[in-house]
Amino acid sequence: MKRYLTLLITFILLKTQTYGQATIQGTVTDAITHEAIPGASICKANENNGQKLGMTNAKGHFSINVDGITQIKFTMVGYNTQIIDVSAVKGQKLDIALEPSTVDLQPVVVTASREGQSRQDAPIAISKINSTQIKDTKATALYQLLNKVAGVYMVNLGNEQHTMAIRQPITYNALYLYMEDGLPIRPTGIFNHNSLYEINMSGVKDIEVVKGPASSLYGSNSIGGAVNFITQGPPTGYAGNVSVQGDNYHYRRVDADGGFTQGKFGLYVGGYLAHQGEGWQDYSAFDKYSGNFKTTYDFSAKTKLTTSAAYNYLNTQTPGSLDSAHFYDRSYGANQRFTYRKVKSFRATTRLDQQWNDKNSTFVTLFFRQNSTAQLPSYFISDVRDNNGVYQSSNGQVNDQRFHSFGLLAQHRVDFDFLHSRLIGGVYVDDSPSSYYAQYLDITKDVANNYYTGFTNTERYIDDYKIKLFNTAAYVQYEVKPTEALRITGGLRYDRVHYNFSNGIPAGQTKYKQQETNNFNIVAPKLGLTYNFGANKGIYANYSVGFQPPETGDLYSSRQLTPLKQATFDNYEAGGWLAAFNKMLYFELSVFDLEGHNEIISQLLPDNTTQNQNAGATRHRGIEYSLTLAPVKELTFRFSGTNARHTYVEYSEVRTNYSTGTNTVISYNGNRMNNAPAWIANSELTYKPQYLPGFRIATEWQHINRYYTDPANTKTYSGYDIYNLRLGYDVKSGALKRAGIWFNVLNLTNKLYATTVTSNQWGDTYNAAPPRTYTLGISYSFSKY
Repeated sequence: MKRYLTLLITFILLKTQTYGQATIQGTVTDAITHEAIPGASICKANENNGQKLGMTNAKGHFSINVDGITQIKFTMVGYNTQIIDVSAVKGQKLDIALEPSTVDLQPVVVTASREGQSRQDAPIAISKINSTQIKDTKATALYQLLNKVAGVYMVNLGNEQHTMAIRQPITYNALYLYMEDGLPIRPTGIFNHNSLYEINMSGVKDIEVVKGPASSLYGSNSIGGAVNFITQGPPTGYAGNVSVQGDNYHYRRVDADGGFTQGKFGLYVGGYLAHQGEGWQDYSAFDKYSGNFKTTYDFSAKTKLTTSAAYNYLNTQTPGSLDSAHFYDRSYGANQRFTYRKVKSFRATTRLDQQWNDKNSTFVTLFFRQNSTAQLPSYFISDVRDNNGVYQSSNGQVNDQRFHSFGLLAQHRVDFDFLHSRLIGGVYVDDSPSSYYAQYLDITKDVANNYYTGFTNTERYIDDYKIKLFNTAAYVQYEVKPTEALRITGGLRYDRVHYNFSNGIPAGQTKYKQQETNNFNIVAPKLGLTYNFGANKGIYANYSVGFQPPETGDLYSSRQLTPLKQATFDNYEAGGWLAAFNKMLYFELSVFDLEGHNEIISQLLPDNTTQNQNAGATRHRGIEYSLTLAPVKELTFRFSGTNARHTYVEYSEVRTNYSTGTNTVISYNGNRMNNAPAWIANSELTYKPQYLPGFRIATEWQHINRYYTDPANTKTYSGYDIYNLRLGYDVKSGALKRAGIWFNVLNLTNKLYATTVTSNQWGDTYNAAPPRTYTLGISYSFSKY
């Protein structure tokens, strides 16, 4: 009897041990951000169908039975697959770090609907720059990342200042919506083409770019495109990174970030300090301090609270543009030494997510913004001439704009069994009172040397006003799948934008009323569809409407000579995607026709200042395309481009003949819009050899085609081709494990080029681009799950 009892106990222990060895537990995280990856699939690797064994939960954890299985694979949309030998990991707790894929055609995106979904389900042109591309590029300014996206040309104006061209000419106008985690970083009516210097580059995990109007979901200004910066969250366990870098023109930068998750609480903190000393361009020093933090608290598996804040400070000298003689002579001296821009930006949000059940979820976000932008701008320095063009005097201005915001965004999503449909509805409220003043400056000038020597503040106000800005909106989006392959999406958003203007300049000294109210109301619809042929092949089409109310600075500026109307745009678009040769080739294509009505464009005045004006009608037609080839695992080739034609359909300007004092109306109907390259391309070849894990080398080509610099189409700029080289090595083993080093060479051939050129009746002005620049950096990271 004792022998049978011993055998029974032994059998039970063996079965228990066998069962324990057949179960594997662990965590799946992002290899770069160290954040948990929920919803990752674990499958059998030795079967064509890949029998599913389990999925990771909201914390990235998994527990699976691997009895009788030799290999398992971990897969997630947007990440490279990882295969593990079961025999080598039995009895261990696995930490699986998946690398974001740079050749995945169908990543998960959130900007298309404010909900995570596969790219193939979104009937719009949307591109994603993931954490691998961000890490490998080591960008010192955001244009170095965004210009990799087909159809995007972010213009470098120096010291993180910029303007943009997405389905539009190069423009300083409010045709783009810039967001952080789905919230606009500035309110409607207070756009700044430079405002991406209010983003902490060090804390960005992914960047999503919607090309074309997104007004049906996000409201005004998202005409040419919407750019959404998705910030880093707390890592699983704990992790951190630190890096330092510098270039041959005295740019210095330090980045540091880190965080942890302990139980229900998670924290991430990150930022960078940048300083530009005496550089290649005279009077171009700057300092920037940027940081953000994010906390998460999981009340339960279905209830989560996220709190975040971001602070950005920029203090930069602004040298201004060059005339043709100085530009082609590579004489980069500023014609003054007193202009500047100083920016302080703070944003804070609190978001509560509630998953009611498998078919219902809600989030509510409260947000706060506070911003001040003080400047003595070089572009407002102008010369006064008589009717014969003889110089008389010079003037300028100093100005300051401030605003603060209190707002709410709430959204609910419900899924229905009927045709696998989904309904998304939301409300948005933004209360953003603002103030603005500008004062005249008397500028002294050395005429013989064309140099501005100083200024005197006259303390006379050009503008002095306050505005109560109140934006309310409601939107709804409905998706339906009548068949497995077909998905139809319809959306509608109503916006009411309210401006209440109070003039601080006494009556009789201003052309404006003491009080004025302006309201803009718009309904923006969208209708789109996707059809998935399977095997990573599909097409999409959509119709959408975008709108842009006049900016407060245009409506109420004393420099604005003509009143402005609201602009609207009709967008017609179709495209598709495909993968071939066992996913070694990926291709995406979009064709668009964007019809503008009362489009607000910049008119260049004879004194080289600008004001905005409504064009009766404009047309923007083009094709965007992106090709990715990965013939072998080590080698990736990407080619992105856009061919477009931007045309004045109905537009004219009034020109003054200073010798006679007469005005002439000049029609530009049928002309190409100025500063609108017909072809923009970016291509990159990346090599990551298997024999040297962690090493990378990439070459990049950027092409900007010839374009007209005036609406009369009489002057042109030839465009440019530049080449960049990037090398990096991340140590994977040994005493220096987790250390990294990189070396970038921008403008490899030392090409003389301008990022933008404008023309007026006195000549051309050039925004000079940096000559060959070498950047060297080192980094160290650590993590533990």
